[in-house]
Amino acid sequence: MEVIVASSVGVLTAGGVYLLLRLRTFPVILGLALLSYAVNVFLFASGRLAIDMSPILSTYGEASYTDPLPQALVLTAIVISFGMTAVLVMIGLGAFLEADDDRIDVDLLDSEDDAGDAAR
Repeated sequence: MEVIVASSVGVLTAGGVYLLLRLRTFPVILGLALLSYAVNVFLFASGRLAIDMSPILSTYGEASYTDPLPQALVLTAIVISFGMTAVLVMIGLGAFLEADDDRIDVDLLDSEDDAGDAAR
């Protein structure tokens, strides 16, 4: 079970970093979402992977239970990442509508020409 969770965190992180390095807005937003999912899975797994156990102490005298703190952290992180993804989509959409292009790189030759024209 731990190997599956660790490999899924690794795959999500690798996919997120790959998409962050793209030159378009939408893949960058997807990369940030994948990275947030990887962090959520990592936080959830840090509370020990226990199957069919309650998140609080049982009255039957069982000493084993799952830690509820990582579950609360993941729930909060999901809500925050959803809100930030919505904000990033709106910023990306506004930039696309303003410039008619969603490329996020800057051409250095154009910026140097603009700086030279401004100095004259």
